[in-house]
Amino acid sequence: MSSRPLTTTSYAILGLLAIQPWATYDLAQLMKRSLHFIWPRAESNLYAEPKRLVEDGYASATAEWNGDRKRTVYAITAKGRAALRGWLQEPPAGQRLESEAALRILYGNLGSKADLLAAVARVSVDAEETIEHFLRLGDEYAGGNGRFPDRIHVNALLLTLMLEQARAAARWASWAAAEIERWDGTETPDVEWAARTMRRVIEDETASGAP
Repeated sequence: MSSRPLTTTSYAILGLLAIQPWATYDLAQLMKRSLHFIWPRAESNLYAEPKRLVEDGYASATAEWNGDRKRTVYAITAKGRAALRGWLQEPPAGQRLESEAALRILYGNLGSKADLLAAVARVSVDAEETIEHFLRLGDEYAGGNGRFPDRIHVNALLLTLMLEQARAAARWASWAAAEIERWDGTETPDVEWAARTMRRVIEDETASGAP
């Protein structure tokens, strides 16, 4: 029987196993610490995926005892490393935003002003939590206390991306909330304001020299 096609979640797990062997619980905790911010998935799937990787030969499973408690430790196999290297050589899929808050903002004219402000507030909260998390993580690594010091260079790249995006989102949320507060409601558009706002960001993009 042929192996099932690997998913991006499969490769995310293989990437963690390539760092070192992990028990399932530790894998889930590490996902919450790092991958949660770029590849959020249901915890149930995180527990099931290592078992599927073992079935297809991409990982191995070893039973270990911690006192009277048994746990399964997963490690990447040679087949898993080869698959991971092959995946890294492929062009990545396009980026996409998954945000219920953004969806609520898109349909904000169908709800109340308070509803729209709540959606914007969610963007702000998430941005601040992301900033706090990655500042703490950055302090650990910059101070020589990072969990995986041999990965500090790639962690620095991702940390910079996440902080830049989160800070931009936080600035936007502050601006958007202030603008909405001046609205009488959400149903009737201020066409002049909307057009002026769109022109401003378009002109800013043109002035920056971006293609």
